[in-house]
Amino acid sequence: MLHVLLHMARDDQPVTSAQIARMLGTNAAVVRRTLAGLRKAGYVQSEKGHHGGWRLDCDLATVTLLDIHRAVGGPRVFAIGADHAHPDCAVERVVNAALADALEEAQALLVRRLGAVTLADLAREFDQICSTASWGLADHPQS
Repeated sequence: MLHVLLHMARDDQPVTSAQIARMLGTNAAVVRRTLAGLRKAGYVQSEKGHHGGWRLDCDLATVTLLDIHRAVGGPRVFAIGADHAHPDCAVERVVNAALADALEEAQALLVRRLGAVTLADLAREFDQICSTASWGLADHPQS
């Protein structure tokens, strides 16, 4: 979704779920579900109708990568880790203990770093790259 949000920041026209789905190589329904989380957080808005679609609805300087993660991904940063806090299996207890500290450290570092980067930071870098080329969302290479 960061990919999409940066394109949306550059283009003033609303973007349909179908356009975004083509860009990401996914289904428009998946796009709508994901963007619903961003809308609920106040980062995008949707407009119905012939000229409708999705638009940014936030100040890029105030939204961090961590904010976006929380809006679309939830509280867990990593998909690995203990499934059960108090497993009956001794092997699972040993594995959980070995992973717990490393995962906590890694998560703390990642959360700090994601919280330090704003969408405005990424947009500036994106604009620098695009200043030598004139591409927009309509020109996006399709996967």
